[in-house]
Amino acid sequence: MSETVLIAACALIGLLAVAATLLRGWQDWLALKSRELELRRVPVEIERAPREGAARIEIADLKERIRRLEAIANGVDP
Repeated sequence: MSETVLIAACALIGLLAVAATLLRGWQDWLALKSRELELRRVPVEIERAPREGAARIEIADLKERIRRLEAIANGVDP
């Protein structure tokens, strides 16, 4: 083999090794991010419970605002 072919072959093997290492790192990083997303996911039952309570509080707040606005409209200081 000539010296040029040997250098080209070594460079190609080195490039393939670097590409394989980077690909493996990319796949591991994607797996890590996927696992982080799965751990953040909240079960549906837990998500819905606070929303129902929050909706009741919001409705109570809106009723209180309406009562105050009606009092202002009638000329009564709340």
